[in-house]
Amino acid sequence: MYRNLEDCIIDLEKNGHLVRIREEVDPYLEMAAIHMKVYEAGGPALLFENVKGSKFRAVSNLFGTVERSKFIFRHTWKAVQDVMTVRNDPIKALKNPLKNIKTGLAAAKALPVKKSGSLPVTAQEIKISDLPFIQHWPMDGGAFITLPQVYTEDPEKPGIMNSNLGMYRIQLSGNEYELDKEIGLHYQIHRGIGIHQSKANKQGAPLKVSIFLGGPPAHTLSAVMPLPEGLSEMTFAGLLAGRRFHYSYIDGFCISNDADFVITGEIHPGETKPEGPFGDHLGYYSLTHPFPVMKVHKVYAKPNAIWPFTVVGRPPQEDTAFGDLIHELTGDAIKQEIPGVKEVHAVDAAGVHPLLFAIGSERYTPYQQVKQPTELLTIANRILGTGQLSLAKFLFITAEENQPLDTHHEVEFLTYILERLDLHRDIHFYTHTTIDTLDYSGTGLNSGSKVVFAAYGDKKRELCKEVPDSLKELHPFENARLIMPGVVAIQGPAFTSYAQAQQELQGLCDAIQAKGSLPTCPMIILCDDSTFMSATLSNFLWATFTRSNPSHDMYGVNSYYEHKHWACDNLIIDARIKPHHAPPLVPDPTVEKNIERFFTKGASLSGIKIR
Repeated sequence: MYRNLEDCIIDLEKNGHLVRIREEVDPYLEMAAIHMKVYEAGGPALLFENVKGSKFRAVSNLFGTVERSKFIFRHTWKAVQDVMTVRNDPIKALKNPLKNIKTGLAAAKALPVKKSGSLPVTAQEIKISDLPFIQHWPMDGGAFITLPQVYTEDPEKPGIMNSNLGMYRIQLSGNEYELDKEIGLHYQIHRGIGIHQSKANKQGAPLKVSIFLGGPPAHTLSAVMPLPEGLSEMTFAGLLAGRRFHYSYIDGFCISNDADFVITGEIHPGETKPEGPFGDHLGYYSLTHPFPVMKVHKVYAKPNAIWPFTVVGRPPQEDTAFGDLIHELTGDAIKQEIPGVKEVHAVDAAGVHPLLFAIGSERYTPYQQVKQPTELLTIANRILGTGQLSLAKFLFITAEENQPLDTHHEVEFLTYILERLDLHRDIHFYTHTTIDTLDYSGTGLNSGSKVVFAAYGDKKRELCKEVPDSLKELHPFENARLIMPGVVAIQGPAFTSYAQAQQELQGLCDAIQAKGSLPTCPMIILCDDSTFMSATLSNFLWATFTRSNPSHDMYGVNSYYEHKHWACDNLIIDARIKPHHAPPLVPDPTVEKNIERFFTKGASLSGIKIR
């Protein structure tokens, strides 16, 4: 149980989970590039002891593997699981009150505690420009904080138990921000801080914000946890850390006594400045948009403070391990929140929010001979109306019948659905709705569409295991490649406009239809590079579902409408890059070459084998 970040680093190093980088490292692109190489190699956490331009050390890749994350929380993990189980299923606690009394006591002992007197984190007051200005990608708008714990309180019910602790990216430099006086605060829709800011705006008052960095690793994980109703992030932080969250107030701002750094400031009603671009978890740049500007009040740092950071980019990245930890702790909560749900999997390879796989139940009409999705559609609506799951664009849902299913076995799960999907009945659209702020495949910021594939019943088709002849020689569509059973990628001309695409896709549909029925291949992916698309399952999931907007980019062979329901014989998803898409993240080749010096014989990272 760690009192602070340094305790964790010392423990990891003693147990072979951390390497110190002694050489000077440039925070402009180099630190991020090193992190990504080490993460990709399954390597250790990294302590950068000599950050160019800053007196502070920095640490990354703490949570780079699930195994290392569980090692960090090894003393408290079981207690946290027990509390989450009781929170997710209170009936279980009522049935076994004596068995669960310890769980209740554990949660009570984790309540945050207010302290007074001198605080380590306020030992020195510094400036924003004293911090490590880490820039991750060549086109980033400046230096960003990637692991902040952003703290706000409910203006109508102030106090730590009505607070929100979230992880929203913070831009430190660049654009129009006045250095040392202003920073950018980017948060997406469906976030707790937005509710607090809305209330403050109605009062015509600024919202006080405290940004904590470092401290016990439990505090960082708490900022990204989707917690059950009634369990605050601050209590969860204490529970996972094995010691209460210690806090105090200075100038009306909440201060984490255990943090390495604290930045305080205010967001004023209606005040925004351009934020971005910034490489994001979808694998593209999120572009420049107006977001709240935070007027800096004070910046504190404890003695020997350590700056934590991670790198955000195309999955998998360090936040993939975050996702696995969250699922393990809260995966059962969705079963309590949505009756009939057995499993929901936000697919990491597709950037999490664009693609969901789900297993539901089908109990509405057991007396009918014909099996078809009924309850599944009710469940799908509940899923797409729940928290951050509502940001998804594609939902594939089915119910178990004669065999167990696992949404994490992506090929087997998709195969099961495609074998049963009735393309005339089972595709359901939602148009003019919200999608992820970082997803540029839609019609505008936060705007796009959704589609549900709800399949249930007897197997309807055998899926092709090689490219069907009817998908060959379809000039200008070429290089047809099998991705997985029943899914084929075809390469087409570069996308120019939706008007042109309508003509191109109609021609492709007509050409396929002219060659006869094609029941074995229910899904065809039109793309820019079919060799890339079919090379790995990860490429298929990423490129298809981050580059398509269901309402605009789904077409069908022999498609038609019947009473406003769209149907087809074969589905075509246009996953070509569109002019309005954000550019993908591409590392700087010069930097990639330069960082090789850290991995040569005698250098700090010589023991790590990189590709």
